[in-house]
Amino acid sequence: MDQNYILPFIKSTRNIFETMFQMSVEVSDPVVRKGDSPSHDVSGIIGMSGDTEGSVVLSFPMETARRIVTVFTGQEVGENLEDLSDAVGELVNMIAGGAKAQFAGQKVSISCPSVVIGSSHSVYGRKDAVCVTIPCACDCGEFNVEVSTRPAAKGVGTQGAPASRAA
Repeated sequence: MDQNYILPFIKSTRNIFETMFQMSVEVSDPVVRKGDSPSHDVSGIIGMSGDTEGSVVLSFPMETARRIVTVFTGQEVGENLEDLSDAVGELVNMIAGGAKAQFAGQKVSISCPSVVIGSSHSVYGRKDAVCVTIPCACDCGEFNVEVSTRPAAKGVGTQGAPASRAA
């Protein structure tokens, strides 16, 4: 995958965490995701369409998600998974929106976020796009940004929504 599709997500993730949470994000080397490796416990998912199409998945272990959402909202996250889901959806929306703004000269739209909560779930993107996992860590714990994008085929600007499966 072209690094021009990965760097905007790294920059956007760092920017969101630095400005919204006043915490830095350590980014490890991106790796191509192989096979059916499960995501963490909480995954925020956004589809992309237009000149660039695919999906973005922001994936956390449950404890990391709770810590980040507590910092984000200023309130302890209890057992209400609806609040956790809303906050993770907004976070993936901000990261995808920030990355989208860096695709200079391209028309790109992002979908409304979806959130999957549950251990050992897997999120599948387009079969014709390579999925790159960007491992990240911050003061709240480790998480991944998974990017599966590609240039749109000529004359085509739509993409199907990613599917999820509990293992």
